[in-house]
Amino acid sequence: MHVQIVLFDGFDPLDVIGPYEVLHAGGAASDGAVSVELVSAEGPREVVGGSGGLALRATAALDPARPGVVLVPGAAGRVGDPDGEPDPDAAEPSIPVLLGRTLTTGLPALLKAALDNPATILATVCGGALVPAMAGLIEGRYVTTHHLGLDLLDATGAHAVRARVVDDGDLVSAGAVTSGLDLGLYLLEREVGPRIAHAVEELFAYERRGTVWHPRGPLPAAF
Repeated sequence: MHVQIVLFDGFDPLDVIGPYEVLHAGGAASDGAVSVELVSAEGPREVVGGSGGLALRATAALDPARPGVVLVPGAAGRVGDPDGEPDPDAAEPSIPVLLGRTLTTGLPALLKAALDNPATILATVCGGALVPAMAGLIEGRYVTTHHLGLDLLDATGAHAVRARVVDDGDLVSAGAVTSGLDLGLYLLEREVGPRIAHAVEELFAYERRGTVWHPRGPLPAAF
């Protein structure tokens, strides 16, 4: 399983580093069955994250034709604007502004190509789900994001689910920030095997939280 983690200007560092560490460890535990790299829509470049400006280097261009996983992180910045209106010229842009800027890049077209590729899984962490959602790529799909973005996710036509990890087949999403660790471990379990995922859990002294939500089974009765 090859994983391409997408960097864009203003990305949330923990959304990237958490899954990267888990998946890289999964590669070591599986004798190379998992590989992971940092990519961008524009190709190799230094990409500056949000809230503090931590920069990471994308070593390649996102290739939607490559089988495996394309993982989109969220953004880091101000949660919102006091007057409710985004200010694109603010010293520290808000998260909606940073995510909205991705729509003016080549990323949405690349994500569409990834979704159209039956050999590719699109994975998202936190606000990363809003990138394909705002681009109109996941209408009708089950997906989660940071709890503060669930209403916006619903407004795009996606079915927002209040869960830590949601598995909708070739679309796997995780909620807020630290759930990127859970996403990485779940992808290892699903695609490589539970013993590899468990070995990484032990190495990191971290256990996944909650039930992975799937759109199947009987509907629960009202409590």
